[in-house]
Amino acid sequence: MTIQSLPSTFADRHIGARRQADIDTMLKHVGYDTVDGLVDAAVPASIRQENALRLTAALSEVEVLAELRRLAAKNKTAVQMIGQGYYDTVTPPVIRRNILEAPAWYTAYTPYQPEISQGRLEALLNFQTMVQDLTGLPIANASLLDEATAVAEAVLLMRRANKKNEGKTVLDADCLPQTIAIVKGRAEALGFEVEVADLAQGLPDGDINGVVLQQPGVSGRVFDHSGVIAAAKERGALVTVAADLLALTLITPPGEQGADIAVGTAQRFGVPLFFGGPHAAYIAVRTGMERTLPGRIVGVSKDNAGAPAYRLALQTREQHIRREKATSNICTAQALLAIVSSFYAVYHGPDGLKAIAETVHRNARVLATALKTAGRELDSETFFDTLTVRVPGKAAKVITAAEARGINLRFIDADTVGVSIDETTTAATLSAVAVAFGAGPVADAAGFELPEAVLRTSDFLQHPVFNTHRSETQLLRYIRRLSDRDLALDRTMIPLGSCTMKLNATAEMEAISWPEFASIHPFAPDSQTAGWRELIGGLEADLAEITGYDQVSIQPNAGSQGELAGLLAIRSYHRSRGDHQRNVCLIPASAHGTNAASAVLAGMKVVVVATATDGTINHTDLYTKIEQYRDVLSAIMITYPSTHGVYDGDVREVCDAVHAAGGQVYVDGANLNALVGLAQPGKFGGDVSHLNLHKTFCIPHGGGGPGVGPVAAKAHLAPFMPGDATKASSEGAVDGHGVAISASRFGSAGVLPISWAYVKLMGGQGLTEATKSALLAANYVAARLDEYFPVLYTGDSGLVAHECILDLRGLTAKTGVTAEDVAKRLIDFGFHAPTLAFPVAGTLMVEPTESEDLAEIDRFIEAMITIHAEIQQVANGDFTLENSPLRNAPHTAAAVVNSDWKRSYPREQAAFPVSSLRQDKYFPPVGRIDGAAGDRNLVCSCPPLSEFEN
Repeated sequence: MTIQSLPSTFADRHIGARRQADIDTMLKHVGYDTVDGLVDAAVPASIRQENALRLTAALSEVEVLAELRRLAAKNKTAVQMIGQGYYDTVTPPVIRRNILEAPAWYTAYTPYQPEISQGRLEALLNFQTMVQDLTGLPIANASLLDEATAVAEAVLLMRRANKKNEGKTVLDADCLPQTIAIVKGRAEALGFEVEVADLAQGLPDGDINGVVLQQPGVSGRVFDHSGVIAAAKERGALVTVAADLLALTLITPPGEQGADIAVGTAQRFGVPLFFGGPHAAYIAVRTGMERTLPGRIVGVSKDNAGAPAYRLALQTREQHIRREKATSNICTAQALLAIVSSFYAVYHGPDGLKAIAETVHRNARVLATALKTAGRELDSETFFDTLTVRVPGKAAKVITAAEARGINLRFIDADTVGVSIDETTTAATLSAVAVAFGAGPVADAAGFELPEAVLRTSDFLQHPVFNTHRSETQLLRYIRRLSDRDLALDRTMIPLGSCTMKLNATAEMEAISWPEFASIHPFAPDSQTAGWRELIGGLEADLAEITGYDQVSIQPNAGSQGELAGLLAIRSYHRSRGDHQRNVCLIPASAHGTNAASAVLAGMKVVVVATATDGTINHTDLYTKIEQYRDVLSAIMITYPSTHGVYDGDVREVCDAVHAAGGQVYVDGANLNALVGLAQPGKFGGDVSHLNLHKTFCIPHGGGGPGVGPVAAKAHLAPFMPGDATKASSEGAVDGHGVAISASRFGSAGVLPISWAYVKLMGGQGLTEATKSALLAANYVAARLDEYFPVLYTGDSGLVAHECILDLRGLTAKTGVTAEDVAKRLIDFGFHAPTLAFPVAGTLMVEPTESEDLAEIDRFIEAMITIHAEIQQVANGDFTLENSPLRNAPHTAAAVVNSDWKRSYPREQAAFPVSSLRQDKYFPPVGRIDGAAGDRNLVCSCPPLSEFEN
């Protein structure tokens, strides 16, 4: 017997089809002798890069982890009392180990196929219920990106919901500074007025569309908002309250005070600081606003057996993203972080959360008592967790004294210091802070109670799910029970076209929860963050080399936000040259839905360019519209390779034509994994791109987030790249930079070690080989399945890029079997479906990625061929479509063992359509879900347990 030695490089472990025998098998079916020959035929010579990537040589896992340890050691951990929307918290180890660090949770995809997503959907429903209960509002979504951008979404929601009063938006001066900057930046692009005022003194004059309050304010101030809210309503305005969820266990919730919308962050519910993110923001609304709510809503419907089942409701495919009629460009969430927060609430329950809040408030009162006794002046004597302290001329001295004791406080100005208490604050910390202020030792609290007018009297989190799992054993089993209901990448290939579900290696993931990375406040002094900034600077430089651009910003915390950042840079560039009239953005009909939505939010007018019959851009229509809009053309947005999974050979000509008309070229980098090492958008005509680190660069999807969407640009756009929200001017911009896109300077920094490690582990050669392997895998699938499901689009050489579109429309016309039927039947084979009905209705888009080995790809191909045979059974009349395994898929264990089996196909065909499933079988927890019923009867909070009894 021959013992095969372990592969010698990380690339050998990342790339699935690495054995030469497997590669030769795949090449034989595709019709090429070598991988390089295939690549040369598929990728147009006109875009190929001349030189290999100039990156450091690949490192081993041991070397990468050692380098990460070196960088981590350059960060300085401290007691973080800066506040300003970010708090230290305790992530219960059972949640950290079994959710945040568990591949069953972090490798899951967005729950668009709900039958195989019931676990994460229940966890997200718990999140929604938690938010609804704490805010006192009946409808919440399944998370947004961060608090500042969530407020911006709320402002836009008020503007579209309040058609009777199109006046200005008023922000309380006590809102978070980064929130004010983000809202002003969005408002400038969209052309509406924003005024900042101290709303404790009443509303300003003039017509008001909407009002935003902060509870507690950034100063720590807590006051009864009911009077301001009532006054705003009398003047025809809508009201949003940005509220701290922990504080809401003690303070009257926004909904009970009359607010229309509540927003905020769930970060302090067990999610580490992560140097600014990723964190789950939330938004909740009153009844009547749910159908204009941005983001995703988890709803309750029923399956084909009548059992309760969860699904994404209303916004299953983000219906607010509607090209030129878009109301938001949000197409993602922070699902993994929302799930962590929901389990934090499940674990602690209402009594535990209230106890934490009471301890935080008591500690703030203890410190306030010591400071006041020592003669220090407090800005407000009514607060929850934050004190703003007047120390005339001595703020820097206090900050330095605290830092010497290992504590970070908030420098507000030369005379003012902020101190924020959290659940990790100890008596020793309070004493050290008091000493830094020159005060005496802390003792008991004396006064500073919350006034009765703001005290919460209503119950919250009364559902059994929040009152059952008190022991670690109970919670561990609940976590396991939910994860067992799902299909994630740790169990099976997820062949989603356009979404790139590939290996998220353990070595890449390992560092994100190290305290030296995870416990750093985003506004910590630079002297404490040298390791973080070196890592980020190195990653940005590597991404610039990979893409061929001159500068990269990793601030955008989703692909959609990267799109917005790039388009705002283009807008600012034109305006800097006096070309204010350039506001038209050309977008191909096949583009990702967020492209048009982002253009709308950037203040541009969307003009759609038709698609030719071969899937390329319709040149006649393109050149006609370039000429038609020549004087007002701002940009074109193109995805490359195209959304149809093809390398269009004319991309340079398209770029040249747009440039000749004075426009800029935005290359959507969603499919960059088909270019890395082979072609660089910044070299073949692009001026700016976003790229998805959660796709090409291995950050896991986490069930629908976190994501990172860096923006890369040529030098002429560099001055307009995202700025720092904490240093923004009155227009939301920063000198020498563009408007801020995310609340923190480095966005979702906490997951950047993943992509940094991936690039270092692969090196330039490994990254290039990964791209070639992805092309080989996609063309192998296309070649094997074309005779059963015709491949819709191919390039000039008859090849696809990294994905292929399988056309089922002919089969549907012949038999009635739909692409959705095939998607649901794949569940019975233990597969997540390919991308359904995008970019062409009636099709499936398949992307195997470079990480899948030949055996797994062949298992998928076998499933598809078997399904084709079942379609032929329908065509032959062996059974009707309605009584076929396709229309009745997926099959639950309960359905298969039911003694009342009356279907015209055997149980064995239902459950074990191929023999390999007998040993390793996934049964979905529910049957096919009735989506329409869930939308008609919207239920988006935890249903009573009685609904599950039967």
